[in-house]
Amino acid sequence: MTVSSLAEGRPAFARARRRRRIPVAWIPYLFLAPALIWYAAFLVYPMLQSLYISFFDWDGLSPTMTFVGLKNYVTIFVEDEIARLALWNNILWTLGALVLPTAIGLMLALALNRRVPGSTLFRTIFYSPAVLPLVAVGLIWAWVYNPNFGVVNTTLKSIGLRSWAAGWLSSYELALPATFVTFVWSHVGFPMIFYLAGLQAISKEYYEAATIDGANAFQRFRHVTLPGLTETHVIVLSLAVINGFKVFDLVYTMTYGGPGRSTQVLGTWMYFQTFQYYHAGYGSALAWVIAAIVLVIAIPYIRRMSR
Repeated sequence: MTVSSLAEGRPAFARARRRRRIPVAWIPYLFLAPALIWYAAFLVYPMLQSLYISFFDWDGLSPTMTFVGLKNYVTIFVEDEIARLALWNNILWTLGALVLPTAIGLMLALALNRRVPGSTLFRTIFYSPAVLPLVAVGLIWAWVYNPNFGVVNTTLKSIGLRSWAAGWLSSYELALPATFVTFVWSHVGFPMIFYLAGLQAISKEYYEAATIDGANAFQRFRHVTLPGLTETHVIVLSLAVINGFKVFDLVYTMTYGGPGRSTQVLGTWMYFQTFQYYHAGYGSALAWVIAAIVLVIAIPYIRRMSR
């Protein structure tokens, strides 16, 4: 082969290499492809499949499915009294989650946002329940509420308040509030950490200027701290609502939806309908009601976090 023929072949070879080169714009998607495939296969597809099933009457096992349209959704809000009770319990739970863990977390953050000995230790102590599995938390607190030898009743009896001892998880009136106390104990750490981060982001100059202007502690809190935590409020409150509507673990492990149906929430009722009563279509409809509520509420959180 002559030198001229090699020279003539190089441009053609170079053009072929350029044609086979992957466009730069595609490179990020190639890196994302494994995660996207995994996400689509194990999250998106099951979600769409459950949405499809929610329009059918199906036991989850037989090969035949009967199309019923929106009947399952109508049943949730019109015919099923337990579903409406579960929704009401979810609403009460969520309202409580908006107030108690958030307020306690804010107070703890204000108290621990100082350079004092032991502050790091106390932050760890108050945050530690948040890292425990909720199933384990529910089992521990079920023993705490044991009517015979639980810590609560034993303490009440030892200090002369025997009349206050009760079957906390077997009472129609007390079971849901007692379970919610466990929720507060295990969820105070999250708002505390968020508020600590928000407090540390507020410039000290604002407090100094307010002090010079004669503002007292309450006025500094009202006019400097609270406005400075606006972004944090949105995140904390959005997460509180989401956690309130998707609660399942604590109720399932502590009361199993009882006594009777008094502590049923949408998550537990969905589980019972799907895996115990073999109403997979109806259970899928309940799941999508929960998902729709959570998605609507999560919009402000998603918008804030995406900025």
